[in-house]
Amino acid sequence: MTATTRRSNADLDGTAHLMNRISGRSAGRLGLVPREGARRPAPPVLVLVAHGSRDPRALATVRTLMDRVREQRPGLSVRLGHIELNEPRLPDTLAALGDREAVLVPLLLSRGYHIKQDIPEMAAAAGARTRLAAPLGPHPLLVETLHTRLVEAGWRTPADDATRRTSAVVLAAAGSRDPDAAVDTGRTARLLAARLGVPVIPAYASAAAPTVHDAVRSLTSRGRHRTAVASYFTAPGRFATECASAAPRAAAAPLGAHPAMARLILHRYDESLATPETTTERALASA
Repeated sequence: MTATTRRSNADLDGTAHLMNRISGRSAGRLGLVPREGARRPAPPVLVLVAHGSRDPRALATVRTLMDRVREQRPGLSVRLGHIELNEPRLPDTLAALGDREAVLVPLLLSRGYHIKQDIPEMAAAAGARTRLAAPLGPHPLLVETLHTRLVEAGWRTPADDATRRTSAVVLAAAGSRDPDAAVDTGRTARLLAARLGVPVIPAYASAAAPTVHDAVRSLTSRGRHRTAVASYFTAPGRFATECASAAPRAAAAPLGAHPAMARLILHRYDESLATPETTTERALASA
């Protein structure tokens, strides 16, 4: 056998070996492809649970936020259910799902009665297959949104120590008799204070103290004359309007349909799916 013939045979052997490797890899990958007719199960439906409001701007805001969520996660089924005041109500939304599993993502900013009682009871009464995600707050994405809304309202980070010593923000929230709600709002206030470099005082529209008026007065008496109000509400409504009217200077708009809010909703959805159902209650308690 000539040298040329030996080289040719070696080349053929090498080519055959390479083709066998490729064929083996292809067969392995084809094994991962579902057989004909088999479909990957659809992910659970994301159900946004809004409180409901008589202010038509609230429903418009929530629907815009739903569109943002769909834009960020194409193909995910996103539905809406209200606790009260607006349609569709949560029980009706769950009934329409049939036997599909759903993750309930509350458009609520802290723990409280709605999270602990209303939503679980509605889901149980509907006999639906659901997981309950943690409330939206506290979370850094909320702080990002609050900062944006303050800047839009005219807030400027103090450029010197003298200005910083006379500046502050009141974080205006709905309020709740549940002490966990105050804990959650307080954590958001601390996160926002770290972002702004000035004191941030939580205040409430109802059911808790201090009121926004009282918080503003307290800050003014301590020399904090440059006080702005951050609106810790998901959408416009009566409470948000009342709190804004107490602002001596800038009053920020509610959180609304900011892109960071859509990211946070999807984060809570994913977080719930990654949490074993047996530890859902514990996750809510520590969120």
